[in-house]
Amino acid sequence: MEKLDIKKKLKHDSILNTAFDLFLTKGITKTSISDIVDTAGVGKGTFYLYFKDKYDLRNKLISHKSSELFQSAHDALLDSDITDFEDSIIFIINHIIDDLERNQSLLTFISKNLSWGIFKNALITPAENDIDFHGVYVKMLKDSPHTFHNPEMMIFMIVELVSSTVYSAILYQDPVTLEELKPYLFHTIRQIIRSHQLPESHLIAKGN
Repeated sequence: MEKLDIKKKLKHDSILNTAFDLFLTKGITKTSISDIVDTAGVGKGTFYLYFKDKYDLRNKLISHKSSELFQSAHDALLDSDITDFEDSIIFIINHIIDDLERNQSLLTFISKNLSWGIFKNALITPAENDIDFHGVYVKMLKDSPHTFHNPEMMIFMIVELVSSTVYSAILYQDPVTLEELKPYLFHTIRQIIRSHQLPESHLIAKGN
């Protein structure tokens, strides 16, 4: 990486890290672009090189933080002996929610601001240096012996289910603790996956 590229990355990362801290402490609404650039020690011109406004920054920050969680989970999966598609999805989700339990500020930030649109954008067009969600997911689907109907809908339902249930369980132990929730959550995820799995007769017909 050239010196100029390194300096650009350092400024970009400084803005992201500063914004994350300010969004957590002050909230997005009360945080101004001036707050971000003054704290990060960069000019407003530098800010606008990378982001349209603070909400574009928020969306990219969510994508980046989600990518870090997914990267950690995927690296752990590669170090494991798990190859089954269902088990791999469960492993990744379990790893991510355990990380979120350890970092509840990150959980609050992501849960309050995550939407399918933001997640889908990160899934399809990851930022530079972020993991390619879509590529990993497509490879997992291809490596599976099964074929799935509408895999985008499948991952959408799983993401919505996980994001809507673990927040209360982690922060408030409501309606149960996270450990009590997990068996129900993972069972439901498996049911979602199986409901999108095409029958073997379809594969035989397709092969002929």
